Amino acid sequence: MRGKRELMRHPWGWIASGLGSGLSPFAPGTAGTAAALLVYLALRPFGWVVLFAAALIVFGLGVRAADWVIREMGIEDPGVVVVDEWVGTWITLLPALTLWPQLGYAPPLWLELLAAFLAFRLTDILKPWPASWADRELHGGFGAMADDAIAGVYSGLMLCALPWLMQCCRSG
Repeated sequence: MRGKRELMRHPWGWIASGLGSGLSPFAPGTAGTAAALLVYLALRPFGWVVLFAAALIVFGLGVRAADWVIREMGIEDPGVVVVDEWVGTWITLLPALTLWPQLGYAPPLWLELLAAFLAFRLTDILKPWPASWADRELHGGFGAMADDAIAGVYSGLMLCALPWLMQCCRSG
């Protein structure tokens, strides 16, 4: 069994840990989500197609990387694996690049990032069904990745509702 720091000697360790953000001693999932937002800022100018492609590619790499870390550590879904937070966060942000422009909704960037961060952390922690099912029943790298991808869909739906909620707040 390898320790967290030893994992960083292998490329799969870097990928699974979200380039080291999963090594945070406090709330590694939250640190991974924050790191995902930084990468999102680099991807954002290229539009939703690039973000979606990145989420798909990183999901596939994340399955392999998480499998490797799980085997090396001997722990199912260890906290150091935060690449799943990256994918879930990017799925969450897809409405900001697809739906919001079509609705003419353009909040400040800080609000976009804050809404995505809070929505994803909420759904990742609460794990509404079927994310809770995936968390319990799916194992290995795919299981580690799947529950957060599903949570990302839920939090993405929350972001779909944000323009409507903001309009209601302004009108009411």
